[in-house]
Amino acid sequence: MSETPVKQQSTAAFYGQAVASFGVAMAATALGIVNLDADAWVRGFLGIAVLYLVTSAFTLAKVVRDRQEAGQIVSRVDQARVERLLAEHDPFQKL
Repeated sequence: MSETPVKQQSTAAFYGQAVASFGVAMAATALGIVNLDADAWVRGFLGIAVLYLVTSAFTLAKVVRDRQEAGQIVSRVDQARVERLLAEHDPFQKL
């Protein structure tokens, strides 16, 4: 009766595109910061800010994914309880 959800995985091409896109974006940002006509401390500050932004984005993505997975587990447990109650219920039994 219960349907197990199909776990969707991304293709190798999508994974490769994501990695390549991230690499190109980081390289372009680093090249732009290095070639910026500003003092070294300004370029250093921008470099640290970019690294902080990237780590924050990875952390946020992980937290969102973890919360979604936890919600799915709770939902599956609740669904199993409801299915068990429905299977054990006899509508013709006297109360």
